[in-house]
Amino acid sequence: MRGSDARTLSQLLAERIIPLTLELLPHGHREGVEWRCGSLAGEKGQSLAVRLTGTRRGVWADFSSGERGDALDLVASCLFAGNRRDAMDWARRWLGLGDGPVPETVRRSVSAKVNSVELDQDEQKRRAKARQLWHEAPAGIAGTPVETYLAGRGIDLREMGRQPGSLRFHPTVWCGEVRRPLPAMLAAICGPSGKLVAVHRTWLAQTASGEWTKADLQAPKKVLGSFAGGCIRLWRGASGKSLGMAEEDESVIVAEGIETGLSVALACPKRRVLCAVSLSNMKSLKLPDAIKEITIAADNDTGNESARKALNAAIQEFIRQGRVVRVAMPETEGRDWNDVIREEHDRQEIDEGS
Repeated sequence: MRGSDARTLSQLLAERIIPLTLELLPHGHREGVEWRCGSLAGEKGQSLAVRLTGTRRGVWADFSSGERGDALDLVASCLFAGNRRDAMDWARRWLGLGDGPVPETVRRSVSAKVNSVELDQDEQKRRAKARQLWHEAPAGIAGTPVETYLAGRGIDLREMGRQPGSLRFHPTVWCGEVRRPLPAMLAAICGPSGKLVAVHRTWLAQTASGEWTKADLQAPKKVLGSFAGGCIRLWRGASGKSLGMAEEDESVIVAEGIETGLSVALACPKRRVLCAVSLSNMKSLKLPDAIKEITIAADNDTGNESARKALNAAIQEFIRQGRVVRVAMPETEGRDWNDVIREEHDRQEIDEGS
């Protein structure tokens, strides 16, 4: 049964759809033969309906976003930003078909989740908007302006053999600063369970020469939704496994920004790489106990006292958790690891042209 296919797993999940919906969407409510909530984010509402009984049990639809699917799709959408492969691994363990431990979310009692403090109404709306924005964008960035933008930053994802599933391109993302939609790179920010909790937006603009760069804005990067303790899962490394299934004694690299994290992944493709989104959030990251060693790919902001304090706070917190911590920092003040690979790339082009 370990190698159960998607159809079989979906059927088995459908047979246990009531405890599954309580697990994934605890703030919903039952209406006859359906479980109802606001969206895949799980807030109160009516837009999302999951069938609980009959031959169609496990089938669900979000009438606001147009998303729909079976029980396995529900797991993928709620916990893994649509990734069915991760959802299949999780489902095997949740159903007791695999060798690994039951996922942590299941070990907590359903009643505790139902009675937990709910998100305030504004945060519910922001999280729902973030999830809707993410699902509006097609999966994959090959051939999109995101791929071109990153290549312009010295990050050629083709060299890595695969592309991060945590990145997408959206052609029209509303930008409050200019009061109109702009193209943007989206990044999924996931909480400890793997569920998408927020979306990082980097607005892009095309130059007269056809290159894609960050838009000329006062704030070209913003996050939609609260993300304390969450991270962008940029690169899985050699194991290819999701963060929640990290192997015992695994080590990870944690960077502050997306471009820095991708630069490190390009240089160290066998290592798992996470993006903390902000330096202040780094100390709040919730990582699996299996991860025993952390390398912080830090920017060289030694002249910035607040940045230095935030970095030290993250180091001390990871040490307190019993993890080995190393810090990798560029030699030159004011540089990050993306600056380093871009400088190396420029030198290589000069050497090849000479």
